[in-house]
Amino acid sequence: MESSKLSALCIVAAASLWGIIGIFSRLLSDAGLSSLQTTEIRCFITAVVMFIVVVLKDWRLLKIDIRDLWMFIGTGFFSIVIFNIFYFETADMVSLSMTAVLLYTAPCFVMVLSAIIFKEAVTGQKLFALAFAFLGCIFTAGLIGGAGEFNTKGFVYGLCSGFFYSLYTIIGKVALKKYSPMTMTFYTFLVAALSLFLVSDPVQIVDAAMGSMKTLLGMLGLGLVITSIPYFLYARGLRGLDPGKASVLAFIEPMVATLAGIVVYGEALTFFNALGIFLILMSVVFLNIDFGKRSQTARA
Repeated sequence: MESSKLSALCIVAAASLWGIIGIFSRLLSDAGLSSLQTTEIRCFITAVVMFIVVVLKDWRLLKIDIRDLWMFIGTGFFSIVIFNIFYFETADMVSLSMTAVLLYTAPCFVMVLSAIIFKEAVTGQKLFALAFAFLGCIFTAGLIGGAGEFNTKGFVYGLCSGFFYSLYTIIGKVALKKYSPMTMTFYTFLVAALSLFLVSDPVQIVDAAMGSMKTLLGMLGLGLVITSIPYFLYARGLRGLDPGKASVLAFIEPMVATLAGIVVYGEALTFFNALGIFLILMSVVFLNIDFGKRSQTARA
């Protein structure tokens, strides 16, 4: 399989796993854990898992230049931690569907920042795919036809969540020029876990884990299946794709979240949900069509 195709598959697989996070977060919420604690659980377990994997594979991957610490502070604190804080604050002020759509303004920020920092070309193909994906996200979230009072603060916080979410892709691209996906994932979540440790009431987290096997399995699933594996896959995918393309491919996450709600919780599938899923799929397909090769073949 071509490197670019494999990279795209890694991004899609990562976004698909992120799409079922609601199943695990609801389980932990039912156990009395806050969103901040859920974030700490994700970060801590991922850091531990990646440490074990890196040591077993090649302990030398743990070596980093102290001058590069800013990269992991950027991906760990300024992206993972800060975007989660803004995301959860937004969710308290506006609907969850609006929160999701505002978070997925991230590809727009990625495209702009990539053009400025990496001199990445903003092609018509990318803009078309981005428009399809964002429209699909709106339909999937069920915002069309909805009504409600506009919350300015919630809107601004939601945009902030999208901006800080985008920094993972931008800074991660820089880090991956020097470090492996395993190294980047480990230090990102180590920084994030340490940042949240003192404010997440770790004693309560331990009590919840010890008091229920279901809760413990939910924590492990959240850390392993929903965080460790997809963030490694996303980092691996970033190696072979430009940031703008990777961020648009990640739009498959809200589509999977909608399907998970239908399958697991019996939520209704509306016409607009189905249309949104179709548009997101089409954006992914369109983004992976190599028009250059097609035109060369036509001329031949």
